[in-house]
Parts: sequence; C-alpha cells; structure tokens
Amino acid sequence: MMSAPLLALAFLSEGGGSELPSVLSLLTGHNSPIYHWVNIIYALVVSIILCVVAISVYSRRQMIPGPLQNLVEMLVEGMYNFLHSILGHDTKRYVPFLGTLFFYILCMNLMGIIPGGHSPSTNINITASLAIMVFLYSQYTGLTRLGIKRYVDHMIGEPRNVIGWCIVPLILPIHIIGEFAKPFSLALRLFGNITGEDILVAAFVGLGVTALSFMHSPIGLPLNIPFILLGILLSTIQALVFTLLSTIYILMMLPHTEEHH
Repeated sequence: MMSAPLLALAFLSEGGGSELPSVLSLLTGHNSPIYHWVNIIYALVVSIILCVVAISVYSRRQMIPGPLQNLVEMLVEGMYNFLHSILGHDTKRYVPFLGTLFFYILCMNLMGIIPGGHSPSTNINITASLAIMVFLYSQYTGLTRLGIKRYVDHMIGEPRNVIGWCIVPLILPIHIIGEFAKPFSLALRLFGNITGEDILVAAFVGLGVTALSFMHSPIGLPLNIPFILLGILLSTIQALVFTLLSTIYILMMLPHTEEHH
C-alpha cells in the first residue's frame, strides 16, 4: 500500500505535474469524461459565485452598507476610477463590460490557488474565448461609434493627402493583421502566465511532500506558500493587464474628435 506522500506524488504525476488535484479530479479521476469539462465547470462556478454576490448585494442594498456591500462598492468604485483615467466620460458606457471582465478573470485565476480548485485560465480555449469576445466588442464599438465610413477611414490610416493614399495598400494589411494579433496576444499572455504560476505552485507542493517522504508524513513542507502569495499577486496583475489592454483597444476605436479626459 502506497504511503500518503507517494500517493500525492503519484497523483501529481498522473496530472502531468502541471496542476494540483481539484475536487472534480478527486471525485472522477483525470480520465473521466466529466473531467474533460473541468475548465467549463469551474468557469461556470466562478460565474455563479459572482452572480450570487452581485444579486445578494443589490437586493439587500442599504444606505448604510454592510461589510459585503461596502467591499463590493469599494471594488466597483476603484475599477471605475481606474477606467475613468483612460476613457474619461465614456467610462460609464464601458465599465459594466470591462469591470465584469476584470473580476471574472481575477476569480478564475485565483481559483487555481484555492485548495481543491482549478483555474480555467490555464486552458487556451477559455482565454481565447475571452480575447475573441474583446476583439468583437472593440470592433462593434468602432462600427457603432465611428460609423462604417469613419471605421473604414480608420482602418486605412486616415489618409488626407496623396502620400497617405499611396501607402493605403501597405497600411491596410498591417492594420488588419494588427487587429487580429490583439486577441492572439491577449489569449496567450493570460494562458501562459497563469499556467506557469500553477505549475510552479504544484512543483513546490510536490517538492515539499518529497522532502518528508522518508518520515511517511501525510503532509509536506510548506515550500509552496511564498509562491501562493506570488501567485495571488500575479493573478491580480494578469487580470489587470488583460483589462487594461482591452480598455486601450476600445479607446482606439472611439472618435478621436471627442475629449476622453
């Protein structure tokens, strides 16, 4: 019969050593058909948690806020002020989308650090879906705020003289490639950083278990604690970077003649 440390190491090896066991993997195993939906399931769990918190706070809102309402209002106000420094008077229009994007990504990132949790951000399909959504929303913003004529003018580099029109065949393909590169970079950046973070935490959990394996201890050395703290910081930064870049992409699609600050 395998000892607890060896069993833990075996489980990490079964998962490729890239993640800690989640509740779903413990219940169904890595080879279960249900486990193939682990990212969707945990992404849905995060959505449900955020919806429950939002509905609970809104339905019980008071003039003198309680602890939960006070925390939510502080987070929302902080996000609004951050976005206002970029979008100016357009902030109110876009803060529901961008704010939801930030808190959703943040909670998904942190889910991998919680014992028994799993971060959906470690799956390229999840991060690509979010990036494509940002891409479509920014293009929709450009079409609706600029109109088709000004949108096309924006895409061809706004030529206003002969030289400008002559370089349109060069500017247009570059601009189109740049637009499609944006979601690609968003998806890979979030996926790569959060995956690396989870691999690092899992590796030091395994190292801590191995360090005490000679004692047949059911637990290991807490070598992963500094990396968990680092992971919380990195998760927050990556959610902020994703939201910041999304905000800039939207800002670039807004009419330049309007004052945004």
